[in-house]
Amino acid sequence: MAFTILGSSYTNSVYTYTFENDSLALKSSVDVGFHPSWVTSHPEDKSLVFAALEQEEGRIVAIKYDSEYKGNLVAEASSGGQDPCSIVVVKDELLIANYSSGSITVLPVSKNAPYILAKSPTCTISLTGSGPNRERQLSSHAHQVFYSDEYDDVLAPDLGGDRVYRLKKDTVGTWKIVGHIDCEAGGGPRHVAIHNGHLYTLLELESSVAKHFFARSLDSDVKLIAKVSTMYNPPPSPNDMLAAEILIPKPNATYPIPYMYVSNRNHPSPEGDSVAIFSLEKPKPELIAEVRTGLRHLRGMEFGGPGDKYLCAGGLYAGGIRIFERTEEGRNLKLIAQDSSIKSPTGFLWV
Repeated sequence: MAFTILGSSYTNSVYTYTFENDSLALKSSVDVGFHPSWVTSHPEDKSLVFAALEQEEGRIVAIKYDSEYKGNLVAEASSGGQDPCSIVVVKDELLIANYSSGSITVLPVSKNAPYILAKSPTCTISLTGSGPNRERQLSSHAHQVFYSDEYDDVLAPDLGGDRVYRLKKDTVGTWKIVGHIDCEAGGGPRHVAIHNGHLYTLLELESSVAKHFFARSLDSDVKLIAKVSTMYNPPPSPNDMLAAEILIPKPNATYPIPYMYVSNRNHPSPEGDSVAIFSLEKPKPELIAEVRTGLRHLRGMEFGGPGDKYLCAGGLYAGGIRIFERTEEGRNLKLIAQDSSIKSPTGFLWV
């Protein structure tokens, strides 16, 4: 069975890849502008894809794909901030995390033409904060917008302010901050995942994961349960290690036990960066495997295929793209396909 994967990048293009058996190949590309580093599809039309152009004057573009997944640029607008690095569609709105300007903005969108319904965002939420890391935390840096359909919330990690903000719509339909989770000073929250009533926050600057109790009620206390390193043996400090992605695929018939997967960037090992695999059966996440990938600066990765059987991962600096299969019911990964010639991948979308 052949699978199609869209790839964001630090080039000027969004790429279409085909993965079948042990073969991974570039199929086509569409030129959209400088650094389309994040892509997401419309929930009601997977052939309509939005990309964030991570640049000083942030832009959002819409791409419409045909049945062969060849894309055409069909709309664009301002992101309302600097360096948009994460986007997500919630019903008829696109939420945007603008990294350098530290803001969350909202664009009205549609599954029908003209796809983006305003030239600039109709709502801006400015974050304020800072942290002890003088190189990375002089101000707020929104690093992700993560929508949870279970909670009907949007979570926004602020790497600069060491907080994860919780957003909901008010009675008139406007997105508002309704609470936040404080993280350890200097940790630098980058991305989040939710599983079984708990929030898992990836702390980029110290390569760790914090686990909090996360209730539906806004009045409930958010309690820290545990914090764990993303590596068995971290290099001596100071080092250039930076945790990047955190994923918890939903359990299914093939993989009934949940595991957490975390990417570690910039490891000095000649075998490249690693994917750390954690068991979530105990209150404290337990690191059970650390799989070397042969990639350099493993920034983006995403699960796909039947039962999320496959993991697509990319090395921004070297190694291209590699496909891994989950083995041992999810406790390990096996490399099955690769293309080392692909340059500057940042993220993936299985379609």
